[in-house]
Amino acid sequence: MRLILALAMLLLSTPAWAHKPSDSLLSLTVQHDRIEGRWDIALRDLDDAIGLDADGDGAITWGEVRSTHDEIAAYALSRLTITSGETHCPAQAPHQLIDNHTDGAYAVLLFTMTCPSAIETLQADYRLLFDLDAQHKGLLRLTHEGDITTAIFSQESPTRQFTISETSMWNQVQQYAHEGIWHIWMGYDHVLFLLALLLPAVLRRVAGRWEPTPDFLSAFWEVLAIVTAFTIAHSITLGVATVGLIALPSRLVESAIAASVVFAGISNLYPALVQRRRLVAFLFGLIHGFGFASVLSDLGLPRGSLALSLVSFNLGVEVGQLAIVAMFLPLAYGLRKSWTASLRGSTYRSVRLASSLATALLNSLFEHPADYRHNRAKYYRNSMSRKN
Repeated sequence: MRLILALAMLLLSTPAWAHKPSDSLLSLTVQHDRIEGRWDIALRDLDDAIGLDADGDGAITWGEVRSTHDEIAAYALSRLTITSGETHCPAQAPHQLIDNHTDGAYAVLLFTMTCPSAIETLQADYRLLFDLDAQHKGLLRLTHEGDITTAIFSQESPTRQFTISETSMWNQVQQYAHEGIWHIWMGYDHVLFLLALLLPAVLRRVAGRWEPTPDFLSAFWEVLAIVTAFTIAHSITLGVATVGLIALPSRLVESAIAASVVFAGISNLYPALVQRRRLVAFLFGLIHGFGFASVLSDLGLPRGSLALSLVSFNLGVEVGQLAIVAMFLPLAYGLRKSWTASLRGSTYRSVRLASSLATALLNSLFEHPADYRHNRAKYYRNSMSRKN
């Protein structure tokens, strides 16, 4: 029966992918009263928004991108407002390129903004793609005379204000810590993996049978050991990947993370694997670290700013992770108290089995957010075309 369940979960999980959040990369260089801009936007996102695949063959060519340059520029720049003081700075975008990132091809919009006077304060209002993807992020790099400031736009925080030549390290720490917290909370793959490993933490193996842990402290130390192994591992690869020492294909990392979730769920059905949870947490934690790094890898920051954003983001991930564990452990320990001598833990074992199965099934049912958004947008456009 266990073998059948394991095979079923593996078959159901084959199309599963982990997620790479939708984002765009916006670089602004301030020179007196002018702003030189570069805006990298994923072709898949632009296809969702305005439709680039003219012949409908599923492939976007350079010719199709080039022919829609005016539409791309009009769409993007209408969703970005730069104000110096109280005055709007109009934009012109005569050039467009194509660049490849870890998660696919991006259109590169090159533009210039001219303000009426020397720029001392700057306000950016960013509204790209929020109507199609509530989780979309805009990653900003603002440069002035060698000083670099970074910011992250989201649907909750679409507006940022800057004083030129003044960089607040504390604001940068807050921004990236906030993103780290939300990334772990919204990253169902990371959460499912961790919770699947922690499910048996309130149990112990005695004479070939599962028994409840004798006290809360025993469960706490086991949870701490697993979480620590996962934290150390993903911190290592998050660091080396973000600074560019190791680079892995995004699709490979995503599929490996998806496989780790399924493996963690299945491992709860086998005592030999359950007893090696710390090793599993560490080994797969290395892979999850590459997933965390994908959020930061495209920022293109210098080493000083990159180190600050890296540490802040990782601290945010740990805070979010600890919050999840703090909610999980009391609940699991309370479930363990329902253990009775006659049933020998069948209540918790049933929950553990059901949770493990659900972990693998959920991982297979969730689609890549960008793919879901892409399919939904194409369906909407096709429906409107048929109506017209």
